[in-house]
Amino acid sequence: MSDLSINLDDLRQRIDQLDGDILRLISERADCAQKVAHVKLAHDKDAVFYRPEREAQVLRRIMSLNKGPLDSEEMARLFREIMSACLALEQPIKVAYLGPEGTFTQQAALKHFGESAISLPMAAIDEVFREVEAGAVNYGVVPVENSTEGVVNHTLDTFMDSSIHICGEVVLRIHHHLLISDTTRRDKISRIYSHPQSFGQCRKWLDAHYPHAERVPVSSNAEAAKLVKTEWHSAAIAGDMAAKLYGLERVADKIEDRPDNSTRFLIIGSERVPMAGDDKTSIVVAMRNQPGALHDLLEPFHRHHIDLTRIETRPSRTGVWNYVFFIDFKGHADEPRVAAVLEEVRLHASELRVLGSYPQGVL
Repeated sequence: MSDLSINLDDLRQRIDQLDGDILRLISERADCAQKVAHVKLAHDKDAVFYRPEREAQVLRRIMSLNKGPLDSEEMARLFREIMSACLALEQPIKVAYLGPEGTFTQQAALKHFGESAISLPMAAIDEVFREVEAGAVNYGVVPVENSTEGVVNHTLDTFMDSSIHICGEVVLRIHHHLLISDTTRRDKISRIYSHPQSFGQCRKWLDAHYPHAERVPVSSNAEAAKLVKTEWHSAAIAGDMAAKLYGLERVADKIEDRPDNSTRFLIIGSERVPMAGDDKTSIVVAMRNQPGALHDLLEPFHRHHIDLTRIETRPSRTGVWNYVFFIDFKGHADEPRVAAVLEEVRLHASELRVLGSYPQGVL
């Protein structure tokens, strides 16, 4: 037997040993998770099992301890799935998302909660909010902004009439593909289905490659993928999950105009989230219609060195030419300096509501 084969045998035996150790440790972790559930239920029959701030702290710790060769994000994804499976032993999480199956929102839900979560598709954003408010699900996932096409106005508008809290965020790199079915004639594509935002994100590519094809907007990219199965002259713009779910073939990969194309999704729930140590806060503010109103709103953040990460304006529903401001900034509402700023803003505003303080996205 050669030295090479002896070395390989030794390495394989070591891998088998390590696999056994990993299996034992994961089982110990799962057993510990079940004991946590018993302790919580003994003190409170309505105990909350999923803690966003705790999960964020664990994942950040794993990333900081990682020494490779797997990169930190890949290691965090592995631990996310372990945590998801262990949490399911305590109590499976039900998550509503903007459907149908195969959307990027479902992909974001699975990225944030792991494959062991029970994900339920909803037909519209306001339906996701209603399911969470009614207690039919634990959490919801809705898109809020895209790096290319900007904010999702429907999501912002729904917050105006809802008491739901933001519990977390997840950012997903969006890769669009041109997809066809097994009956599509490639040389006869005259119609392309997709969500309006996806058309916007792929505008230059479409102008260059299919300038004369009819662009038909639909409610989701998954719906576009489904429609292609029934037509011989059409294609769809959608992602990996929709392509796999509906058995479609890629004509072209990654056709988005910007390689850094990303969408941010919000996790919504009914509970407030304690500080995690690296947090973000979202608020909605209605200012009085008077000179200097925007300055009065923003100046306290500048003076207290609080980093604003996003500010959006939406028409108010209380009067013509009145507006409300949606603001994201770094920090938690329970921090003394943040609380002081919010109190100062409240003095100048006609209304201020904290939509939520939550851990900044880890993955």
